[in-house]
Amino acid sequence: MSSRPAQGLPLLPGFSFLDPTKTSFHRSQTLGYRNGYAYARRPTVGIGGERLYANQLSQAELDELANKIPTLTYGNAKQAPPSDFVPAHVAFDKKVLKFDAYFQEDVPISAEEHYRIRQVAIYYFLEDDSMSVMEPIVENSGIPQGKFIKRQRIPKNDCGDHYHWKDLNRGMNITLYGRTFRIVDCDPFTQVFLESQGIELNPSEKMIFDPYTELRKMPLRKYITPSDFDQLKQFLTYDKQVLRFYAIWENANSMCDEKRSFIIHYYLADDTVEVREIHEKNDGRDPFPVLMKRQHLPKTLVDKKKTFPSCVLEISNQEVQEWFTAKDLAVGKSVTLLGRTFFIYDCDKFTQHFYQERFGLDFQPVHIKQQPPEEVPQIIPPYNGFGFLEDSLQNCFSLLPRPPKKNIIKMLENDHKVLRYQVTLESPDPIDRKRCFILSYFLSTDMISIYEPPVRNSGIIGGKYLGKTKVPKPGSTVENPTYYEPADLTIGATVEVFGHRFVITDADEYVLNYAESNPDVFPAATLQSLRDHFAPRRAAKQATESKLSATGTNRQELEELVMQVQDQMRQHNYLSNGSLREAFLRQDKDGSGFLDKAEFLGLCTRFNLPISDALVNKLISLCLHGEDKISYHDFIRAFS
Repeated sequence: MSSRPAQGLPLLPGFSFLDPTKTSFHRSQTLGYRNGYAYARRPTVGIGGERLYANQLSQAELDELANKIPTLTYGNAKQAPPSDFVPAHVAFDKKVLKFDAYFQEDVPISAEEHYRIRQVAIYYFLEDDSMSVMEPIVENSGIPQGKFIKRQRIPKNDCGDHYHWKDLNRGMNITLYGRTFRIVDCDPFTQVFLESQGIELNPSEKMIFDPYTELRKMPLRKYITPSDFDQLKQFLTYDKQVLRFYAIWENANSMCDEKRSFIIHYYLADDTVEVREIHEKNDGRDPFPVLMKRQHLPKTLVDKKKTFPSCVLEISNQEVQEWFTAKDLAVGKSVTLLGRTFFIYDCDKFTQHFYQERFGLDFQPVHIKQQPPEEVPQIIPPYNGFGFLEDSLQNCFSLLPRPPKKNIIKMLENDHKVLRYQVTLESPDPIDRKRCFILSYFLSTDMISIYEPPVRNSGIIGGKYLGKTKVPKPGSTVENPTYYEPADLTIGATVEVFGHRFVITDADEYVLNYAESNPDVFPAATLQSLRDHFAPRRAAKQATESKLSATGTNRQELEELVMQVQDQMRQHNYLSNGSLREAFLRQDKDGSGFLDKAEFLGLCTRFNLPISDALVNKLISLCLHGEDKISYHDFIRAFS
């Protein structure tokens, strides 16, 4: 760290002090950059931040003035200082040499041109000795043009040398990356620059143009006599006036040999023709309305040359000898449009009136009788036995079968309404004849299910015998199926269920009540058979009620006793599964509703009911009819 004594103090030992106000002791920079170039600048602040004065002479300058010997003014002249060094990127910035050149390119795939002349411009950048080749862009030339060779230093030979501006001149060939360019001329700046460097330029040459391009620029001389026909007058006169013809096309190549209907529109404004197809409902065709778009249709073509392609995108007037006009279309005649023959059988009123005034023709429609297609009889295959008949039949009517419609009102009105019957199996085996079944008829869906109550030590496993399904009657056919109805289920009737015969032996009391409330559904014979079957039970019930009233016991006492029995069953968690009722019904052979006292007590002992003996005896006494008969209906109601 440098130190400097304070001003005004003697420079004596021990009297040197540091200035605490100075904090910067670095030396100021004398070099700087402006616009990317270095230049010298005079510092304004010295070491420690002291200000420097521009007119103050340094110690070296003072010494030079003190020791300098004056000379005469007419003595030896001083030499001029050498010029400053200027780099190439500054001296030759934005200075480019331009040469006009061309090269020849072979065209092996064209029959009309064998080679092609392509004009380019060669640019030489003096600042870094790089070159680029640009080709002017020509519209619709079909050739990618523009930057042909990007700016770079181009090698001259295999020794590592690159092209220099001294190697370029007019009237010479130059090879760049295997392609030879002919330099024909240069711009004025290039000419002045090369001559200033002592290079003698060759005389300029004429630019060669592409012969095929120049041939296409030459107009074809055609001698066409001007026509008297005025297209503008035709457009203004017949604008929005269209002739409409109705035609058919017989497609002989089709497998079905079908006839398709079309509408031919002839536009009078410009003599164009349009063909539209008439689609019918469910004809099986895609809805494409236009068969031939609006266009001029050729009637007669000129003789094709060998060089004319067989497939063209557009037909010009050179290939067509005659076009279709309004006089070529008439009702009752066939016309061929683009290879398809149409037979015109009718037209609209405007078209008929136009031909009467213009050509004096009166068209009469041609009646075309199209035979209706033969109706193919629908053969329904035999029923395979899987599922319901209505469900299987839907597969014959639709590819995607839908479920058959259901009677929703009937299902809602008869929901949870079931008619139950007791049936026995009609079989030569005596064991099967003793088997009892419960047949349930569901009024909401007209289905039948059969259930066999399990019997202990019978050797037969009970349970579901037939699931819910519709059971057809004997003699029912697939075309006219008939199923069992409630009117067919009478006492003693035989029901045939898929080869098994069942005999109805008993029915639920709800069946009789439902039959009496719906007399229009049940025949008189069925209703009378049910009444005859339930007559003994009703008589016994009436006798029991009369006995209860005769002994002074009212119905309220019986109901209270039933509630007491049910309360004791709830305390013992006893669940009735219906086996008690089935045992009493099975024991009642004649279906009278009464059992002998000995049989009744034996059944009660068999089930071991969790009820006190006092309540059981009192309940039996209330259900007693006579001396030995007991009505078990009220007794079973207490344990259900």
